[in-house]
Amino acid sequence: MTCIYNFSAGPSMLPKEVIRKAHKEFKNWCNLGSSVLEISHRSEEFLNLIKKSKQDLRTLLKIPKNYTILFFHGGARGQFAAVPMNLTKKNKIVDYIDSGYWSRQAAQEARKYCTTNIVDVISTKKRKKIILPMKKWVIDNQSDYIHYCPNETIEGLSIYEEPNFKNKKIVGDFSSTLLSRKINIKKYSLIYASAQKNIGTSGITIVILKKKLIQNNNSLTPSILDYNIALKNNSLFNTPVNFSWYLSSLVFKWLKKIGGIKEIEKRNIKKAKILYKFIDKSKLYKNNIHKNNRSCMNVIFQLRNEKLNNLFLKQSQINNLYALKNHKVFGGMRASIYNAMPIKGIKKLIKFMSNFEKKNF
Repeated sequence: MTCIYNFSAGPSMLPKEVIRKAHKEFKNWCNLGSSVLEISHRSEEFLNLIKKSKQDLRTLLKIPKNYTILFFHGGARGQFAAVPMNLTKKNKIVDYIDSGYWSRQAAQEARKYCTTNIVDVISTKKRKKIILPMKKWVIDNQSDYIHYCPNETIEGLSIYEEPNFKNKKIVGDFSSTLLSRKINIKKYSLIYASAQKNIGTSGITIVILKKKLIQNNNSLTPSILDYNIALKNNSLFNTPVNFSWYLSSLVFKWLKKIGGIKEIEKRNIKKAKILYKFIDKSKLYKNNIHKNNRSCMNVIFQLRNEKLNNLFLKQSQINNLYALKNHKVFGGMRASIYNAMPIKGIKKLIKFMSNFEKKNF
């Protein structure tokens, strides 16, 4: 079978070992003679899966006991609304850090529920985009919480500095970076992440938050987005997407097997490093992000001759390199190299890009 390398930003490539395991168990999970798609989410077998998946995630991320793990529908966009509805009130001020498309989308949604202070943190250095150090972020003294996105998938911008704001609740949209590198959970009041990047497949969203924050007094919060209701019902207030939860549990096991976050972070840094090195030396390709804030998950690049874009995409697909076109709001190319992308995929991409440059530039 032809090996295709999927550079899609999400839903993204899954580990081959996880795919094989899911395929093997698809028709007969836990010797039930049924697929995990068919069984009750309240069955003993699925409740055991829930328990083990939470334990594995807690181990991988070293989540302290005073934090709880919740699972939701609705993707990260659902949490754009859930966060302000659960953590603050209509007349309160909140800080939203503007580092790119998705942080702006979160802020736009939050405006419906509270007063948002938009903090622009993008600057330029030597004609490259760079994120201002956190000490230079203009935070409102009265704000109820600070929300930011550590990895902007469309712009290829990452914030590696971890927050250190006194007496502030810190909220992070970790959809495209959770489980890809080490983070100190204690630095955050709440983090959320949709699954379709490094966790599993679309349909489920993880929320990790301090238990003391779960005291929602907003009667208008939909029950399906209420953290208190989710906690009381073990994230089973409504029927979950069984298969997405199951796949996520397999990914957690895979990560533990290969050496955990320490090992996957080392692999991700290596993959990104060799791809950026090639781009920087190229005469055809360019990247406009400062090295301090280049994403290890989403490598953005442009062709200096934009007339070659369509040919590049057509020939890359012929060479079994899938989904290299960036989001329509930004343009150019994007190689999303999440946890499941092997080093072989990066090397094949570089080989193709090199040959394309020799023939067309």
